[in-house]
Amino acid sequence: MEAHTGDRLLMHGRTVGQHDRVAEIIEVLGDGGAPPYRLRFDDGHEHLMSPGPDSVVQHMEAPKDEQTR
Repeated sequence: MEAHTGDRLLMHGRTVGQHDRVAEIIEVLGDGGAPPYRLRFDDGHEHLMSPGPDSVVQHMEAPKDEQTR
């Protein structure tokens, strides 16, 4: 798993009735984009996490000026 600051982490619910959760990755603490990540949830709380196999990184697009370099 590789992520960058600004990407989003989607964590699928593990049991019936548990909703998926999405958080913004605000800091990558591992080497080369590896976990652990510092996350910020919609309600504003932050959490340090090493996501499991039920999680997916949603990469955010680079700004247009970075795409042309």
